[in-house]
Amino acid sequence: MSRDTTGMADRRTLLKLTGGAGLVALSGCLSTTDDGSDGSDGDDGSDGSDGSDGSDGSDGSDGDDGDDGDDGGESAGPYEIGMVDSLTGSLSAFGERNQRGAEMALSRVNEVGIDGRELSLAVEDSESENQGGIAAAQKLVNQDGVPFLIGAVGSGVSLAIYESVVEGTDVVQLSQNSTGLSLTDFPGLLRMSPSGRSQSLALSNIIAEDGYDEVAITYVNNDYGQSLTDAFVNAYDGDVVYNNPHDQEQQSYSSVISEMNGSGADAWLFITYQAEFATMVNEAFSSGYEAQFYGADSVSGDSVLENTPEGSMNGMKIVVPSAPVEEENYQEFASAFESEYGQQPTSWASYAFDCVINAALAIQAADEFTGAALQDTVRRVSGPEGETVTSFEAASEIIADGGGPDDVDYQGVSGPIDFDENGDPVGFLQVLEVRDHEYEGIDFVEG
Repeated sequence: MSRDTTGMADRRTLLKLTGGAGLVALSGCLSTTDDGSDGSDGDDGSDGSDGSDGSDGSDGSDGDDGDDGDDGGESAGPYEIGMVDSLTGSLSAFGERNQRGAEMALSRVNEVGIDGRELSLAVEDSESENQGGIAAAQKLVNQDGVPFLIGAVGSGVSLAIYESVVEGTDVVQLSQNSTGLSLTDFPGLLRMSPSGRSQSLALSNIIAEDGYDEVAITYVNNDYGQSLTDAFVNAYDGDVVYNNPHDQEQQSYSSVISEMNGSGADAWLFITYQAEFATMVNEAFSSGYEAQFYGADSVSGDSVLENTPEGSMNGMKIVVPSAPVEEENYQEFASAFESEYGQQPTSWASYAFDCVINAALAIQAADEFTGAALQDTVRRVSGPEGETVTSFEAASEIIADGGGPDDVDYQGVSGPIDFDENGDPVGFLQVLEVRDHEYEGIDFVEG
């Protein structure tokens, strides 16, 4: 195509960047079915309705207004879509960043408009639990009639919503933060963040390249922990001499740490959450155990650094999903985010941002505002056939000038959004190393 509004390079080219690029600040994990305890933000969410109608999601499938997406006019009301987010519970740190990313995207969309109309985002709290997610989705889909649902954070929550509310309907579900491997088995459930399989493969390569032929693993006892661990074991050429789960929210993990130390492995891999990992680090440090630590994305975060002694994790390597931070559109997003909120965004905020932009473009490109119509356009507006653009304004202009969904290739602040047949995108990964009790980016890979 002739027009590229940013002059950016083709990000579909396999990428292996050198270390030293800007670090995407991260604050935690993304995939759980448990309720957690921090619930720290409960920010702007919505009314917290519990969706108590108990409906199974089989009706209300395609939105209740039937507007055609083209009749527009400033007198028409906004297009309303829904979002299930972790405003409270164990994943609320992610929910807070999601809300900020979504708010920024909504502002960008409404500065331009969709055929003269605004976009409205109704947010419900999953409380970081399966049942909370189902109730929130039932409220949005069955009562509010949204045809497009962003959600959720935890992989187990996203799957519970899909199987209980969305599956069998025309509603589009696009998860903002779920990386669990099992989502690949549900092609009707799209996600903006990459599958955790790429994390597991990267970790296996890193540990082998570091010269370790034995590893001890402990993982959180849920689908997220089990699936990433299984993928690692399948990819790792060395010996896994310890491989055991642990439950969440335990006061002590001293027995787990003692068993890992007793395994004789010099490399320890943690696939768990921030609070659990911080407890393990403290107990390993106080016991004088020495090992090379590795971790999946879910063990990194400010709360870990704040709750562990300096020197307790030196040299630890962690693989995390990352936005392509050297790209111009990401840098503009990060600068605006920092100006608005006083801190750098996480990659999770960029995924939420792109979910909203993708939804807005799907609405503008659709013949009508229904789930069936959006199912047809949601993948196509970011597909590789169209003209490369990196903003809603540029993409919207193409559609407004008579272009169709295949004429637009929106590449987001989180990277290319080419959904494969399983609903999974291409993903970028960053390798972090703990140095002087801070996370430093040392490498990037494309998953």
